[in-house]
Amino acid sequence: MPDFQQLEKTLPVAPLGIIARASATKMGQRVNDHIVGFRKRLHAMPTDDPAFKGYAEENYLIDAVCPRRSSGEAKGEISESVRGRDLFILTDICNPSVTYRMYGFENHMSPDDHYQDLKRIIAAVDGKARRINVIMPFLYEGRQHKRSGRESLDAASMFAELYDMGISNFITFDAHDPRISNSAPIGGFDNFMASYQFLKALLKNIDDLTVDKDHLVVISPDEGALDRAVYFAGVLGADTGMFYKRRDYSRIVNGSNPIVAHEFLGSGIENKDAIIIDDMISSGGSIIDTAGKIKEKGAKRVFLCTTFGLFTNGLEIFDKAYEEGRFDRVISTNLTWQPEELKTRPWFLEADMSKFLATIIDFVNHDASLSGVMMPTDKIHEIVGHYNNREMVTTNRMIEGEE
Repeated sequence: MPDFQQLEKTLPVAPLGIIARASATKMGQRVNDHIVGFRKRLHAMPTDDPAFKGYAEENYLIDAVCPRRSSGEAKGEISESVRGRDLFILTDICNPSVTYRMYGFENHMSPDDHYQDLKRIIAAVDGKARRINVIMPFLYEGRQHKRSGRESLDAASMFAELYDMGISNFITFDAHDPRISNSAPIGGFDNFMASYQFLKALLKNIDDLTVDKDHLVVISPDEGALDRAVYFAGVLGADTGMFYKRRDYSRIVNGSNPIVAHEFLGSGIENKDAIIIDDMISSGGSIIDTAGKIKEKGAKRVFLCTTFGLFTNGLEIFDKAYEEGRFDRVISTNLTWQPEELKTRPWFLEADMSKFLATIIDFVNHDASLSGVMMPTDKIHEIVGHYNNREMVTTNRMIEGEE
């Protein structure tokens, strides 16, 4: 687990404050509870030192709202002082369940709405916080990251705008293209992966895997996801492969060029378990197609691992593909909103990120090194070793006790 002892050798930047936007209230509460626990059980900090004033609290959450008028206009309001705080603002820009009324209509908030509300809260802070850190797990407009023709560069514009507003750190997960940080090159930008949480969910729920290069292959569904597949395969000691998506660039369907064919690049996968790892599932058609191709090539089981399960076209397409045997499980994090019915599906496994996110906040609040948090390679090797030896009691204890 992360070395919490290094926190005892550093001073916190300032008293901690967390603003969980309406889009991320559940995650915010979980994160808050973990940090309260950390600072009660793990951190031996002095109670009478002024430098640690407000350090061990029962609650770090700060109430902040963005009320709207009937015209749809809004403003940001913070209900208590944030002066001198190390403030973390958590938002989920892909949560469509948050609604507001405008001209008598019920509107579901779009990513644009969530982003505007984030800026309103930053503006309401009015420069009084010691530091502002934005946690945006799904990167706003992250797929609009490069220009081809007369197009806007939305992700880079967003990042530059937030730093102009005075934020100090930007924390995201599995960014589609982390090079958007170039738009504010001296701003803090941290991009975390969910590899360890995927592994934990797999080993906890699937008890007959063999994690080595002869029995397991990690597959990238396209060239853009190859880096994360290579890293995951490397730490697991598994084989790797990639699908090349051949697209029809002469037309656009639902905002993107349709895929004409999937072509596999890699060694044989007959009788192996396969993990397809990608940053997001949007409609799901592409990754289900890829899973079906892998099954046709003789794979024993196919597990789909994605940081952001958006399921924008509903769950029925996955229900049908699961019944047809095209995949065996979908593992997704809870960093974005999930419909309740998703959690009842027999094919779904959740990779809980709340403790990991709480650890990140705790370390950033101390300005402590995040290298051990970002790349838990040794921890993965240890758990896989116990699992392959079928030391399930030890494996489960490590899975439950560490993050």
